Amino acid sequence: MSFSHQKLERTAIGFTLMILLVASIGGIVEIAPLFTIDNTVEEVEGVRPYTPLEQAGRDIYIREGCYACHSQMIRTMRTDVERYGYFSLAAESKFDHPFQWGSKRTGPDLARIGGKYSDDWHVAHMNEPRKVVKGSVMPGYPFLAKTPLDTDGLPDKLTALARVGVPYSADQIKDAALDATRQADPDAEYETELQERYGENVQVRNFDGNPEMVSELDALVAYLQMLGTLVDTDELSKEEVLR
Repeated sequence: MSFSHQKLERTAIGFTLMILLVASIGGIVEIAPLFTIDNTVEEVEGVRPYTPLEQAGRDIYIREGCYACHSQMIRTMRTDVERYGYFSLAAESKFDHPFQWGSKRTGPDLARIGGKYSDDWHVAHMNEPRKVVKGSVMPGYPFLAKTPLDTDGLPDKLTALARVGVPYSADQIKDAALDATRQADPDAEYETELQERYGENVQVRNFDGNPEMVSELDALVAYLQMLGTLVDTDELSKEEVLR
């Protein structure tokens, strides 16, 4: 066996073919399950595409590298569930490109952070983390509150997402910039229309406390406050008990 392996390593063509064979097997193992994705990813009531404001916040979250220290995957282990809440469901990430699952936790998991803290808490935390969480190693992001959100590019972002399967309608794409602005403006009396477009669980309010403009902080807080709130986990827990 040792001699055969050494002989193979000295044969460039044979060694290359063996590498291709092994890589192909690995690729098949990873790709084949995707053909049964409709059967393996269970539909869950309440899951919807992100609103334009939430999507913008998610893009800022990725841009600033928040994923490097925070996972969004509560595992089924008891320690995870007791600390962070109901375990993550695959369907909750079906509109994520890319998804934020992982195991890196310099900071806590954020899969169910939505509604856990107030908007004011998030604003203070993003501005100066150690004033809110003693001993935090998280850097501050005070510039987000001072940076106007670029809404002009939102239709193009939603168009790109629609091309990879996120079910945005033509009207949602066309009015993306307006929807983002109005979600952060509770005085616009646009809540009903937003809920008709994206569902009853859309949160409409001034997220960063500054009504003068829609900032990047508005978008980021809107995204964080949505995480984990789309699915009724209390109802799922009851169903599990009944089983």
